[in-house]
Amino acid sequence: MLTTVSRIAFTVALLGIGAGATSAQSSAKLALPQASPAATLQQRVGLTDIEIKYSRPSARGRQVFGDLEPYGVVWRTGANSATTISFSTDVKFGGVDIPAGTYALASIPGKQEWTVILNKATQQWGAYAYDAKNDIARVTTTAVTIRHPVETFTIDLNDLRDDSATLDLSWQHTRVPVKLEFNTVAIGEKRIAAAMAGGKKLSAPEYDSAAMFNLEHNLDLDKASDWIEAAIAAQPDAFYLYYHQAQILAKKGDKAGAIAAAKKSIDQAAASHNPALKDEYTRLNQKIIARVGGE
Repeated sequence: MLTTVSRIAFTVALLGIGAGATSAQSSAKLALPQASPAATLQQRVGLTDIEIKYSRPSARGRQVFGDLEPYGVVWRTGANSATTISFSTDVKFGGVDIPAGTYALASIPGKQEWTVILNKATQQWGAYAYDAKNDIARVTTTAVTIRHPVETFTIDLNDLRDDSATLDLSWQHTRVPVKLEFNTVAIGEKRIAAAMAGGKKLSAPEYDSAAMFNLEHNLDLDKASDWIEAAIAAQPDAFYLYYHQAQILAKKGDKAGAIAAAKKSIDQAAASHNPALKDEYTRLNQKIIARVGGE
């Protein structure tokens, strides 16, 4: 049985636990659904990392542009805090040169044409404190009518290439595109030169990446040949390297060399324990052989 002292101590302990629980509950953040939930989009385009942070309102039966978001008025291009967009390298934004950095993304909706804005003031709520003096780019773009309505405002990056993409703002029946362009070739060449400076040796995958970069961007094919040979010397049993060599030699016009490299790739792929991989590289190399006029 509990003594009187024990009962008192037990009661005090219970009260303490209860008080602590109540205090913890009262200090907890009240988490409820948000009308315009936050979203983050991250996308690499070529050698550039892009990050977009915004909140996504929904139409909910309302007429959006021309009513909820009036024409001719600066819009935060989302909800809540200012929408931001970050570029890890310099970019042409709708044809305007923009340094790498983070910017507020604002816009002015119009019936046919929109003005899309990059602004230096990223730490603001909405566009209430918007100041055109902080603009670093204003581009005009034609709005596109889309057949299937987009219920929730969406920012996306489409038409991805090594050196370009399209920034799309879509809501209800409207899509607003802005062309993004990047100097990927200059960045890539600079990185390759830095990696090989002073005669530094690279790994087989690095030599291969450098060789394929030159091939895919119509750059110096002699250098590409040297680099793929260095890759093969470092990893002579890699059948995919011979396939890449066949591609480079075919583009250089060296038919005999391309056929020999393709056949070497087929022979090495035949030793693979993965039948699907073997079949794929056999097919790819046979296409090169057929294209350059081999048997």
